[in-house]
Amino acid sequence: MRTLARAARPTNMSVMANDGKEPASPACSAHEMGDAYMGFLPRDELVAFLNTLLEAERAGARICQRTAREARDAGDENLAALMTAVRDDEAHWCAVLTQAIRALEGAPSSATGAFYEKAAAIADLPARVKFINRGQSWVVRELRKTLPRIRDDALHARMKAMLAGHEANIVKAS
Repeated sequence: MRTLARAARPTNMSVMANDGKEPASPACSAHEMGDAYMGFLPRDELVAFLNTLLEAERAGARICQRTAREARDAGDENLAALMTAVRDDEAHWCAVLTQAIRALEGAPSSATGAFYEKAAAIADLPARVKFINRGQSWVVRELRKTLPRIRDDALHARMKAMLAGHEANIVKAS
């Protein structure tokens, strides 16, 4: 068995510059860098993102509640049940998002997203459900884009579960 000769290494832990007299770079201090440096969302941007989702989820819950009521009035119990289930899911995510924002010492928004008014303007219930599904798809796209930038493991897991929930709602309402 042949052994390879090892190159001479400096006795200290730093890497030496070509002349061997000074370190080429300081010791790695990546662990001291902020979230933004490492590609993660800074706290303020994360809170803003969560508030955007909260406003969208609130709009979704409201329009699903309204659509369920209108479907029931029209005698469409299947659609009413579907919209009630989606409303319950949207309300659940409102609570999760509110808790996450508060955990980040942010202020949860009390606004309802513009999606509600746009969806409410659609009188035809099947067309409205398609529009609601487009809203669910928007949340899916935003979560997929942002999940890799959420550093906190617990929050990441909750947002991944939110993504899965919205994907399931899209399938149910298709």
